[in-house]
Amino acid sequence: MARSSRPAVDRAIASAGAATRDGQPISYSRAPAADLAPWIGRLYVTIVDAPSDYQLACGILNDTAMLRIQLRGSWTAETADGPMQMDRAALFFGPNTRRMPITVTGSFTSVGLSIRPGACTALGVPSIDVLCDRIAPLETIGLSSARWMSLFAEDASPEEWCMAMEADLRRLIAQRGAPDPDSVSTCVEAAAFTNPEITIAALARHCSSEQRRLERIVRRDFGIPPKQVLRRARALDMASHLRGVADQEEAEDLALRYYDQSHLIREFTALFGMSPRQFVEAPQPLMTLALETRQVRRLETIARIAPGGIKPWQ
Repeated sequence: MARSSRPAVDRAIASAGAATRDGQPISYSRAPAADLAPWIGRLYVTIVDAPSDYQLACGILNDTAMLRIQLRGSWTAETADGPMQMDRAALFFGPNTRRMPITVTGSFTSVGLSIRPGACTALGVPSIDVLCDRIAPLETIGLSSARWMSLFAEDASPEEWCMAMEADLRRLIAQRGAPDPDSVSTCVEAAAFTNPEITIAALARHCSSEQRRLERIVRRDFGIPPKQVLRRARALDMASHLRGVADQEEAEDLALRYYDQSHLIREFTALFGMSPRQFVEAPQPLMTLALETRQVRRLETIARIAPGGIKPWQ
């Protein structure tokens, strides 16, 4: 399945930031400060301008919990609890087990960060499985929604916004005296980036864990069984390739993760609600933004690009 060669974003909208070679807007994003690296996967700022009556129907599929602060735009999400409408809001998004449909009207600004698996548990959050495919207030993890809405001065830069988020999360970690996330979850997260074809038995050995213990920890910290974690990782990498926000030198290796075309179509459709061909042909701006941010982190983690370096799709 060839990836799309045309811009994924309707010409009616335009990013206020950077873009890929074929015109798709991408977020400002970066790795966290070193002391927060066990907790935060990546920080991002997305600013997109559009006509006030322009309605964008898309979706997201994130493999980690997210803190999202919607500073601009009118949003609707189809969550596990039903439709949720939001305007300016500071929210906790649980990990997605499948594509979450999202509709946004007008220009939008979204600021946030991804929370690494195990970080919520270390902060005292109940098992993440009850939060999968759901949206909740920031108070769910002990943060103040009102405080976070006040962090983002209009005249501040994206980098200043990221530093403000880091400072408040650093305060929460110190206040709770929270331990680092479980090393097994950290190991599984890395394996999902580097080798998502690995068997669960081999994964347990790789993470120096008995298999039942690994399965219990992964369900607690990822919200789903290890097999689903790896299945989702394979699909997200393939989706990144199809949207043109992946290292194209990996294209053949990504395709070989599936037995054949029917296997790819079946797995992809189960998670994204559409076939790979439909995924390529339909505009996917929000999905592409989320995939690009994840893929940068993956490529930095596996040392295919240097931290902050030029991305293959730029």
